[in-house]
Formats: sequence, structure tokens, C-alpha cells
Amino acid sequence: MDIRDLLRPEVMIMALAAHDKAGAIDEMVQKYADTGVITDATLYKQDILRRESESTTGIGDGIAMPHAKDAAVTRPTVLFAKSAAGVDFDALDGQPVHLFFMIAAPEGANNTHLAALAALSSLLIEPQLVAALKEAQTPEQVVQLFTAAQAAKDAKDAAAATPAPTQAASSDQPFIVAVTACPTGIAHTYMAEAALKETAEKMGVAIKVETNGSEGVKHRLSAVDIERAVGVIIAADKKVDMPRFAGKHLLNRPVIDGIKKPAELIQATLEKQGPLYQADGAPASTEPTQKGLWNRIYQDLMNGVSNMLPFVVGGGIIMALSFIFENAFGAKSMAFTFTNNLGNYAFSFLVPVLAAYIAVSIGDRPALMPGFVGGYMATLATASVVHAQNPAGFIGGLAAGFIAGWLIVGLKKLLAPMPHSLDGLKTILIYPVIGLALMGLIMFFAVNPLFAALNGALINFLEGMGTGNAILVGVILAAMMSIDMGGPFNKAAYTFAIGIYQASNFTDGRWMAAVMIGGMIPPLAIAIASTFFPAKFTATERNSGLSNYVLGLTFITEGAIPFAATDPVHVIGSSVIGSAIAGGLTQVFGVNVPAPHGGIVALALTNQKLGFIVSLLVGAIIAGVLLGLWRPAAQQD
Repeated sequence: MDIRDLLRPEVMIMALAAHDKAGAIDEMVQKYADTGVITDATLYKQDILRRESESTTGIGDGIAMPHAKDAAVTRPTVLFAKSAAGVDFDALDGQPVHLFFMIAAPEGANNTHLAALAALSSLLIEPQLVAALKEAQTPEQVVQLFTAAQAAKDAKDAAAATPAPTQAASSDQPFIVAVTACPTGIAHTYMAEAALKETAEKMGVAIKVETNGSEGVKHRLSAVDIERAVGVIIAADKKVDMPRFAGKHLLNRPVIDGIKKPAELIQATLEKQGPLYQADGAPASTEPTQKGLWNRIYQDLMNGVSNMLPFVVGGGIIMALSFIFENAFGAKSMAFTFTNNLGNYAFSFLVPVLAAYIAVSIGDRPALMPGFVGGYMATLATASVVHAQNPAGFIGGLAAGFIAGWLIVGLKKLLAPMPHSLDGLKTILIYPVIGLALMGLIMFFAVNPLFAALNGALINFLEGMGTGNAILVGVILAAMMSIDMGGPFNKAAYTFAIGIYQASNFTDGRWMAAVMIGGMIPPLAIAIASTFFPAKFTATERNSGLSNYVLGLTFITEGAIPFAATDPVHVIGSSVIGSAIAGGLTQVFGVNVPAPHGGIVALALTNQKLGFIVSLLVGAIIAGVLLGLWRPAAQQD
């Protein structure tokens, strides 16, 4: 693919009007929507903001590269935008951004598209090109500059075509290896690669860089490469294959350091400043930042929840369909039997998968099996020394995941003195056997008895709860769904409801009703407010607001995130009030939703259809009207 196919003149903005980050993103996203590059501005913007929340794409030197890869993109495109005054884009150097490159990649982008995007990204480390772009006055000049830069790079690469570093580097030339990776894999990955290679050439150092991008792993480091290297540079914001670097001096840094500090990383590697990497886990000093205990626990928990959610959504919707088939065709029909069994099969894995992937987040792959088995044991009422009537359930599964993970971490430290030649034996034999045995003992004699009792007490408490207390719980759970719209509060409320639902053998959906309707309110509030208070929203926001009707009705709370990110006080405040009222109403009406997902589809399953509708409408209308009245008038596009 020619680089000019990515940089199309009609998609450029030579005089960006925005003065802040939110406005710049809105303006560029709208340009993509106007030119047909994206079909869903809300989805694309949501992914842009999600990437920005991970780390700013303002890389410094007046450049920002916001990017997203999703289903809304119709063709790979790079939007060039220029701001003479500069925009505060939270750049790493704190300086205003003058040049923007918003990258849009289709969800199914092929290797040709991704290679072109990678090539374009790598050109932006050239200071001469950046300086010339700041002076460009027309889209045609921008295309010409990139075309010339690409031609010069191709010529340079052709002239420098030599065997791999393992063969070409002279015996007295230092040799290092590196891995670059960013979460999206379409920009920073390749910019870091280019910066490291160019800087190494100037320093007289041979280097081989492996990229973990959207194209997959390229230039994979061989065992010979790693053995020869003085040290290793990891410039990555996502997980990469680490055990192969055991025994090497290793620096682990964010990908942006590969772009901004290549000389510093290379020099530190030559001086062997990086700690020796251990196969059983990197020393704490290799971490780019030290996370607090709560952040670490939350990260581990979210790893379990995110891997569990496909089972919840898939199994929940299939199970919901089974109840519809039961009403239509009877409990003995093939349609009901098949779908109900299939949904239950998926649901039987909820707790084991949750525990397994919490464990993996803590102890890596060796913790997967002990965590899975511990989670499975938590679902069995008889899997304890006291033969409890209740299983340890969801709460016991959470405990099993954390215990399994830290159990493997402890085993790794205990076995660290063993010779490296026995590393294979650890993975194949020692961790599985000892890990499973210890996990079984802990679950059988401690976790299951304790959490079975707690689980039973919780169920009894909820069953005996008076109407007033039930309303209060409904209010709290529903409000939590709107506080951070997919964050820790949202996930905690949803996890609680799932736990009660699972512990009741998939019958008690009272709290699921509060959580589901509470999560439907934020996008519906935005849709209502943007429809009936149009002066409070820009044209771009009004267009995006329409899609929130669908997102809200299907229980996709995240549809409200782009609006909450740019106007958190008004959007979140209104949504929390509306959700809290709706959650309380679900308990007043006694709404029971025997499905963990589906949104409006769940209406067919609830015992109180009118109560479901009234709760949803009242909460959404209150939140929408509050937002419309409270929000200041928008500056129109």
C-alpha cells in the first residue's frame, strides 16, 4: 500500500480550530465521520479516549498520535491536522502540540495496511520531516513531504541491506537486543523500533529489535541473538514473552522511553545497569512504576472479570432465550432443552475461569491450573471437610484465584536457587503437582468451610431483608454502575450481583435487576438529553447521542464514556441520580431478572415487566432532564 493512500488530502485539517484536548479529538473524529472513514463516531471516539487513558499519545516535540483500531473504521487512514497556536494535549514534555496524526485502522486490517501504518509512524522520528511539516501550508505539500521521506528511507534501507546482526556485526562491536510494544500496536511500537535502530547506528552499536504490533511478532529474537547480546531493552506497555531473557541484564521501560530516550536506554544497557532477569519473574526494580497494593489487586481482579465476561454474556443471553422458548414451546421442547443446557454449561465455568485468570495475573501461566481447580472446588457444596450445605461460591472463587496466584509466586521464590537447567522440570512437573496439592488442601480445609459459611449467611441475610433495606441496596448498586461506567465501582456492583445470582442457582435476579437497569441509564440519559436539549450539545455530540439509545437499551454502559470524559461533573452526576432512583424502584416493584445480561431483552424474562419498564423510564428521564437542564450551552461546530 502506497503511503499516499493513508494520507489523503481531503481528510487533512490544515488549521485546527480546537484549543484543548477534548475539542481537538472531537474535531478530528468529526472529520473522519464527514469523509466516511468511520461509520460510528461514538465507538471510534470511545476507543481513542480509552487509548489516551492508558497513556497520552502526545509524545513531545509538538507531536501527538491518537489512534484506534476498531469496527467503525472503513479503511486505514491517517488524518493529519495542524495547529498554529498549539493545543494542550497532555504531552509528555508538557509542551503544546502542533502536529496531529490520528490513525484509524480497521478491526480486520491486513498486513499490508498495518505495514504502511508502521512505516508512516517510523518516519516521524526524523526531525527534518517534522520541521518541514510545521511549515507546510497545503495538504498536497504534506503528501509530498511524506512521499519524499519514504523514498529516502527506502533507499537507505536498500543500501543498508545486510545479513542479520547475528551474522553481520563485527566481533568487537557491542550487540544488544530490544522488544517494542504498545497496547494498540500501530504507532508507538514502530516509532520506538525506528528510534532505537537509528540511535544505535549513530552510537556504533549493533541492535536487533523485535516488534510486538498489530502485525504480530516481527523480527523475532532467536536464542542465538539473546545469548550474544550484552543486554536487553524492553520498551513496552503490554505483556511480552519474558522467560527467554533469563540471566540477561534487562531494562524494562514504557514504550515512550524507546521513542524519547533511546540513547539513554542503549548506554545503560551497554553498562549493564539493568538487573539480571530471573526466569521465575522480573525483579521489582525492572518495573517502570511501582503500583500500590490496591491498584495491583484491582488489576488482578479485572483480569479475572474480563476473561469471565464472555461466559456471562454468551451464557446469559442463551439462557435468556431458553426462557423465551420455554414460554412459547414448553419445558419439554428441544429448543428450551438445548438452549437452557447450553447456557448452564457456560455458566458452570464462571467461577473457575474467574479464579484461573486472577491467578494468572499474579503468578503467570503456572498458576492457571491451580486457580482453575480451586475455582471449581469453590462451586461444589461437598468439597470441604465440613460438607457444607452451601458452596464457597463466587466469593470463595475470588479467594481461590488470589491464593493460587500467590502460592505459585511463593513456589517460584522457594525454587529460585535450583539450576536453570531444571527450569523445564519446574513448569512441567513441580508447579503443577505441588501447586495442585497445596491448592487442594487449602481449599478443602480452609477456604471452602469458611466461605461456605459466609456465603450461606449472606444468602440468608438477603432472603430475610426487609423492603426498606432491599431498596437501599438497590439504590447503592445501581448508583455504583454509573459512578465510573465500567471502572472499579461498576465492576464491583456487577460482580456482587453475579455472585448472588450464581449462589442462588441462577434464580435470584433482584440485584441483577438493579445493576442492569442502573447500567442502562447513563447512555439513555445522554440520548434523551441530546435529543430534547439540542442547544446543550454540539452537532457531533448530537449525532453520537442517537447511538446511545441502542447502547443503553442493550446494557452497554460504556457508550456514555466519551461524554463523561469531556464533561464528568454533569454527565456522571445526572447519571448517578437517575440510576439510584431506578435501582430503588426495581426493589419497590420486586423486579427479578433471571439473566446476567441482555438489557431490554431481559424484559421478556422478568416477573415484573411493568415494574422493569417503569423503573427504566423513570430513571432515564430524570437523568436525561437533569443533564439537559444542568449542562451549559455548547459552542456549536
